[in-house]
Amino acid sequence: MSRPRDLVSTLVSLISLAACGLISCDEVAKVASPDGRLEAVLIETNGGATTSFGYEIWVQKKGGWSGEQVGRLYSAVRSECAYGANLKWNDDRHLSVEYQEARTETLETPTLQISGREVHITFRANVSDPRAPCGGMLFNLQRGKR
Repeated sequence: MSRPRDLVSTLVSLISLAACGLISCDEVAKVASPDGRLEAVLIETNGGATTSFGYEIWVQKKGGWSGEQVGRLYSAVRSECAYGANLKWNDDRHLSVEYQEARTETLETPTLQISGREVHITFRANVSDPRAPCGGMLFNLQRGKR
């Protein structure tokens, strides 16, 4: 089977699952900008055992309920055993999304106007986080609450 056909099949399956409400979407990280006016938010999506984790990156006003999705990662990892990505503000106007590797990467909005400022978003692959616990990010958040 060709790769484009596989991609179309996967997208149709994910859209169908989303329409049925079967994909979980959970906030797994929130990092405030150095001046505290903005937040970067990482959402982990999970379609079940036959899919990998997806990650949505959002930027919003601090304490806000809505923002703008700036990118997506699919099957991103932070180490050999840890899924996910790390959000890092380099300063008030520069956000880096760091991960070791991802199957797909989509930077939808490399520059965002929000709350009276221009924010630049970059993806940084090949950044390993050996301190990240093995497994999905939501799993580890829930495990920490027990």
